[in-house]
Amino acid sequence: MYNRVCIIVLDSVGIGELPDAAEYGDVGAHTLGNIYAARGGRLEIPNLLQMGLGNIENSRLPSVAEPTASYGRMAEITRAKDTTSGHWEMMGLVVDPPFVVLKKFPEEMLTEWLKKNGREAKWLGNLPASGTEIIDRLGEEHVNTGAPIVYTSADSVFQIAAHEDVIPLDELYKLCQTAREMLVDDLFVGRVIARPFTGKPGAFKRTENRKDYAVPPTGKTLLDALQENGQTTLGIGKIEDIFCNQGVANVNHTTNNYEGIAVTMEALETNAEDTIIFTNLVDFDMKYGHRNDSEGYACALEAFDRALPLIIASLRMDDLLIITADHGCDPTTDSTDHSREYVPVLAYQKNTEAKALGTRKTFADIAATIYEGLGYGEWGIGSPF
Repeated sequence: MYNRVCIIVLDSVGIGELPDAAEYGDVGAHTLGNIYAARGGRLEIPNLLQMGLGNIENSRLPSVAEPTASYGRMAEITRAKDTTSGHWEMMGLVVDPPFVVLKKFPEEMLTEWLKKNGREAKWLGNLPASGTEIIDRLGEEHVNTGAPIVYTSADSVFQIAAHEDVIPLDELYKLCQTAREMLVDDLFVGRVIARPFTGKPGAFKRTENRKDYAVPPTGKTLLDALQENGQTTLGIGKIEDIFCNQGVANVNHTTNNYEGIAVTMEALETNAEDTIIFTNLVDFDMKYGHRNDSEGYACALEAFDRALPLIIASLRMDDLLIITADHGCDPTTDSTDHSREYVPVLAYQKNTEAKALGTRKTFADIAATIYEGLGYGEWGIGSPF
């Protein structure tokens, strides 16, 4: 049993392709294993390894004789590989049918969208693309014309890129809000994302003013259930966006791993009232996975590992720490999209014997574990570990 749970999502740190990876074009994806191989086995993450990261089936990382945490991997039931679906399933909600994935958006929808915002029906892009590549390619034309850049990916997203000096943040966010209201029913897209950037042609740079607009959860999540029972959740990073603030009472919208880790440790040390401290560390995915930067990804893993002893030291005796991920994003492949992978799960509580958790059938095992461990009994889906 425990009184508080800290969930840290290492965004996109997958641990090997799922059996249906071929359907998503992700055969051979193994975010952790391929980064380790690209580094020639020089990945300095001793604390994660001591917890049992390398003991997980097919991890491709070194194992240890006596892991300090319970360890395993989880498959995703939701037929998707996006952030929203992954986080919702962790909280006990499977998205069925999954969000719509489009290669381009209907021109009539884009025309109506811009008209609603008092803009001329002119846009750039409207195709699957890497976020950094598309602003390099279309950024100068955007600056010259003022037309927003729209693009998608292999995930269920509608992304709007704009230079902060051309379309100010308030206007960009309004464009996103309007798109979010329109992308329903047959165009049921998981997230609308504001992608602001600055700089000059040849040196454009995305800023940390990104903002995500998800749909409200389509059913009851663990966060809702805990809120109904008078308990609170602190969302760190983009958690509030992923759940549209539903079930998330307290928020600290950090924008990078460093801030996210620091705020998580502060919350563990000082927050007695939050039952769930739910953190998303976005840099793994946003800065490195999507940019095919395996070296940057490796360095970010090492930075998190260096902070891990401090995070553990901040835990109280009756706290449960869960470290996991929401999907993969293998930076060593040609693709810049998310990858359909198992995700690791490490569960740590002081003075509790570690065990092998095996391969879990659903991310919802996290919700089932927390719900039972807080004394509420069985969750509707998933099995407690």
